[in-house]
Amino acid sequence: MSYLIQYRDRGFSGNPFDAGMDRTISCDVMPLEYPCEGNGDYRHTAFGARDMRGVSGCDLRYVSHTIKQGKYSLPGMPAVFASDAEAQTLRVELQDERLPVEVTLLYGVLPERDCITRSVIIRNAGQEDVVLENAASAALDFLTGDFDLMHFYGRHTAERTLERTPVTHQEMVIGSRRGASSHQQNPFVILAEHETGEDHGRCIGVSLMWSGSFSCRVGKDSYDQTRLTMGIQEERFNYLLTPGEVFTAPEAVIVLTDCGLTDLSQRFHQLISGHIIRDPWKGQERPVLINNWEATYMDFTGEKIVQIARQAAELGVDMMVLDDGWFGRRSSDHDGLGDWQVNEAKLGCTMHELAAKVKSLGMRFGLWIEPEMVNMASDLFRQHPDWAFIIPGKQPVRSRDQLVLDFSRREVVDNICAQLFSVLDGSGIDYIKMDMNRSINDVYSAVMERQSQGKVLYKYVLGVYNFMERLRKRYPAMLIEGCSGGGGRFDAGMLYYTPQIWCSDMTDPIERIRIQYGTSFGYPVHCMGAHVSVSPNEQTGRVTPINTRAVVAMAGTFGYELDLNLVSEEDKAAVRQQIRDFKCWQHLMQDGLYFRLTDGLDNREEAAWMLTAKDRSEALLSIVTLDIHDNAPIRYIRLKGLDADALYRDAQSGRTYTGAALMYAGLPVPKHRGEYVAWQMHLIREQHA
Repeated sequence: MSYLIQYRDRGFSGNPFDAGMDRTISCDVMPLEYPCEGNGDYRHTAFGARDMRGVSGCDLRYVSHTIKQGKYSLPGMPAVFASDAEAQTLRVELQDERLPVEVTLLYGVLPERDCITRSVIIRNAGQEDVVLENAASAALDFLTGDFDLMHFYGRHTAERTLERTPVTHQEMVIGSRRGASSHQQNPFVILAEHETGEDHGRCIGVSLMWSGSFSCRVGKDSYDQTRLTMGIQEERFNYLLTPGEVFTAPEAVIVLTDCGLTDLSQRFHQLISGHIIRDPWKGQERPVLINNWEATYMDFTGEKIVQIARQAAELGVDMMVLDDGWFGRRSSDHDGLGDWQVNEAKLGCTMHELAAKVKSLGMRFGLWIEPEMVNMASDLFRQHPDWAFIIPGKQPVRSRDQLVLDFSRREVVDNICAQLFSVLDGSGIDYIKMDMNRSINDVYSAVMERQSQGKVLYKYVLGVYNFMERLRKRYPAMLIEGCSGGGGRFDAGMLYYTPQIWCSDMTDPIERIRIQYGTSFGYPVHCMGAHVSVSPNEQTGRVTPINTRAVVAMAGTFGYELDLNLVSEEDKAAVRQQIRDFKCWQHLMQDGLYFRLTDGLDNREEAAWMLTAKDRSEALLSIVTLDIHDNAPIRYIRLKGLDADALYRDAQSGRTYTGAALMYAGLPVPKHRGEYVAWQMHLIREQHA
């Protein structure tokens, strides 16, 4: 396809020395596979390095390439996996003339998924140190095309709000400086042509498998060519690469379609389900759980937990999860983090005994942990104050009255592992909810040399991955749910270790509709932790029917976040039916194709979505009303993904419809009274019309 590159003399676009007097060759205007700073390219670049004299500038050149069957892996880091029959790996070797760096571009190609993955390995092949200033995972240059950037911004309890902005000659930068992928931006973006919608148009998605700070840059150059780079955040990244040392960039996952946003989302959903989530939870349906947090917060006893579990078990819940407050002297935010010893005085028993009581009810048992954090009022901090991120001579920034442990240090990770393993070994714990309740600040490692402090945040994330991998290997059957104040670390990298992530601390179902809508563009519903909570909601005060709360939570892992002893007999009966329904339909949440039927941001009347079996044999439609008017027009919801030539039966009413009618004419939203009413319809294919 080299004919696409047109060589012309461009004013003020410099030429490589070895081009001689040929002014038509310039890195400033050519599409580049891995653009670097210093070769005459004045656009934002993917790679930059300097020597120990402080001189920046390099010129990476092609050396060789190889193609092998199978997909590469990244030691100590998450990466898409595939069988040898499903993927190939392309390795492209690059070298710089001045700096002693050898750069390997890795490409994993999964043809059946229309997916290409990208990573970069950088080696110091010389005798002197080199400082990496930028090492993005992927760069995409487009010679033609007008695009919109779709990204997902937010805040705590309001994550992943879709924003769509035309790509112009003004460079756009999104990302996180917080040490985690963050509530504020998500490391998943879409470049879509202007006319692209849910069912038509060309779009390309890029998902970074990294749970730390990141950066994505997009913009047009002066000749209307678009460049996108995605990788680790360049700020505070001055990575000292010593002789012989190797740096590995996290993997970027790239998917292309010309069939619209729905098809792009479904491709990412299937990729995550089949090639990122690992055994034993790959393809497995998840237990319905109840968490005590919003029921008790930290004010509980072991007997109170058993009471909640007993009622939940009677209603069909599978698992009881004990949240924050079971360890150390933990009775508030101010104490106990870092001291992972069971508070037996508070529980009135050992952890093994509490787990046994819950399991005697026919339930499984889980625990909340926050291993990366420490309170200053803790034994661990008093014994090892240098294990926390504190800059010498500066008072630390506290958040939730906690500091961040230096997980870039192996001995810190070892200590936390030893403490938690002593609790988990023999206790019969089936599930862990792993939380992270603050952003990272005051980054300083007491054991890292002064010139190496730029490595700390990178190695911190590797330390977190190491902790989770050790947890997985020691307890291979355990289900781990990721969390960071809800959805503050909801990324594909975490899903490699935790097959589900608490989607948001916001449990109001109407707020959750928008959050889950944005999340669905890049992540499957069976990864989204979602629960039924109390009404009025404790965060917003909004009153919603228990059916509506359940309908929204079923677009996720499904569970409960309340004390079921305190609900009415009518609501208890509803809970029993909700759990039966969810288990009947759970295979659709796990394996079905997800369709957004309404715009989760602009539609003010109702929200609707559906899950359809891949063979189109059945579907589950969900509708929630957002507003109500007297004598209002009849509104219709058009379904998707059905067999147009088949008849579908409503499993509840017995009424039949043609697939064509449901998709092209739609279903009328039922007439109703009251706010936030919800419906579900289970459609079963009977025969061809």
